[in-house]
Amino acid sequence: MNGFPVGCPATAQSKSIVNNHLQFYFRYHETKSGNYRIVGAGIVPLSVKHKVNAKGEVTSCLKTEDVTTTAPQEIGEGNIVWSYSVVWEKSNIKWASRWDAYLQADQDEPAPQVHWFSIINSILIVIFLTGMVGMIIMRTLHKDFLLYQQLETAEEAQEDTGWKLVHGEVFRTPKLYYIFTVLIGSGMQVLVMSIITLCFALVGLLSPNHRGLLFSALIFLFVLSGAFAGYFSTRFYKLFKGERFILNTILTAVCFPGLIFIVFFGLNFMVWVFGNKSTLAIPFLSLLLIIALWFGVSMPLVFGGAWLANKRKDIELPCKVHMIPRPIQHQPWYMRSPYSVLMGGILPFGVVFIELFFILSSIWLHRYYSIFFILFVVFCILIVTCSEITIVIVYFQLCGGDYNWWWKSFFTSGSSGLYLFLYSIFYFVTTLNSN
Repeated sequence: MNGFPVGCPATAQSKSIVNNHLQFYFRYHETKSGNYRIVGAGIVPLSVKHKVNAKGEVTSCLKTEDVTTTAPQEIGEGNIVWSYSVVWEKSNIKWASRWDAYLQADQDEPAPQVHWFSIINSILIVIFLTGMVGMIIMRTLHKDFLLYQQLETAEEAQEDTGWKLVHGEVFRTPKLYYIFTVLIGSGMQVLVMSIITLCFALVGLLSPNHRGLLFSALIFLFVLSGAFAGYFSTRFYKLFKGERFILNTILTAVCFPGLIFIVFFGLNFMVWVFGNKSTLAIPFLSLLLIIALWFGVSMPLVFGGAWLANKRKDIELPCKVHMIPRPIQHQPWYMRSPYSVLMGGILPFGVVFIELFFILSSIWLHRYYSIFFILFVVFCILIVTCSEITIVIVYFQLCGGDYNWWWKSFFTSGSSGLYLFLYSIFYFVTTLNSN
């Protein structure tokens, strides 16, 4: 419970009472070295009608037993004496397991059941998509290969159907490829940071009660993951036959981190100006430290990853690209980019939207989120869902004769971010405003 009741309203048998006594419970665990650590705390509110002697001293709470046997304090009967007591209890709970109590749900709070329902819902979506991808690979592609390998007449050999129509176009360099490679590199940087962070949280290195430590770990791991950004960005840039490698590496090191820093600095500046000396404002020296990590650590790592990618052999394409682009056939309305992209983002969002509610509650309502195992499972399911829905959408697009799949493969799963943004607005209107 967040807080505790201040009292009880009047009933037919009793008057209104006030909880004027707080009993604090502290649970401690003795380590092997003989030290003691607090592993739990709680508050029990009580209503106590204290006894006061002629000297004005309270005599009704000299012992813990006196508090529980005293009559309740009814509102309107004399002065109210406020008091508290402390009870120390020895516990067998170890320091590493002290947060397990937050996973135990009360009868009126089916939180763990909701988490498992989220996982079951996500697994069903993955099974559905896996079945579709398996059907495409095992039946459609196999059937196509058999058809193409059959002996054909001279006239039939010139007639291609399905995805074979664009087999010489699928690896054509996309428009704005230099931006596409930057996004690929930044995406790999965020992915590596997320996986390492969740792994550290699973083994207990990141505690949910240390929010500052979690935030610092995210920044530190993002900076160290810059090598992956430079490596994958350069690998794809070489695939597209780009020639300005230094510019591509600089854009990879600056664009996405710069955008995040501008948004972060803008919000922090608003807190500086209108926050009335709020403690939520990040000090200016901390901002300088972030900039130093950015240009002093992250950028050199991005260049190091790009240098390593340049040493590697270029990716070999399975088929050549035609010199003259093939005209794109007319696509049905549901396969055009706005509609197919928006449809592709629904399933990845459906995988995580239940867990997203608890994450937003942890951020805005200061609730602890410690079920990192379930979060890691949902994260893995999200990656699989994004991959499979992209495969399905791209395959249907290629069968329709449209070979411009590079950007659509990026935005198909990326459109789930739009649904996440809309859900955050819904959460703000329905939950934060009501609180």
